[in-house]
Amino acid sequence: MIGKLTGLVDSVSLSAAIIDVGGVGYEVTMGARQLGALPHVGEPVSLSVDMHMREDGVRLYGFATEHERAWFRALQTVQGVGAKVALAVLGTLSVADLANAVALQDKAHVARAQGVGPKVAARIVAELKDKMPALAPAISVPGGGLSPAAELPEGLAARDAVSALTNLGYAHGEAAMAVSAAIRMAGNEAGAAELIRLGLKELAQ
Repeated sequence: MIGKLTGLVDSVSLSAAIIDVGGVGYEVTMGARQLGALPHVGEPVSLSVDMHMREDGVRLYGFATEHERAWFRALQTVQGVGAKVALAVLGTLSVADLANAVALQDKAHVARAQGVGPKVAARIVAELKDKMPALAPAISVPGGGLSPAAELPEGLAARDAVSALTNLGYAHGEAAMAVSAAIRMAGNEAGAAELIRLGLKELAQ
């Protein structure tokens, strides 16, 4: 199974790129955002790859990070979501935006992706909610390791944001650290929804 490709960008089309690895060109299907982030032709690139065996051959799906690939796989566990729809979602939304939409149950945001109707978008935000912690790496702190706790500025919005993140399955220390970082970015007057959005972005890094 192919899980990673490192080589040179040979060519780019509307839906795929050819990656030259030691003289062998691998066609890798990618979303619009992923294709747009590729280096110029002839430059080196490393992609996380999800390999699908099909009756008509093998298809490779490429992503900038393993985290992105994890979301691609998780999306396909949702009823009615195949590789094409999952790729369309990630081609429209960043993983941070998608995590925010799932946390806030914002199906309209997910429905922005091509081929994703209201019913499928509703299933995505509902069914992925319990899988969020597994899709977000733990927050690291200076010196290595994880912080078991974090001081949190007082305020109802901050408490609500931490509560929302812990309800998604994150440890209280992780949630507090993420919200603290969100407050530093957005200021003490930020509302709970903004702190949740920024906190999820922090957790997704």
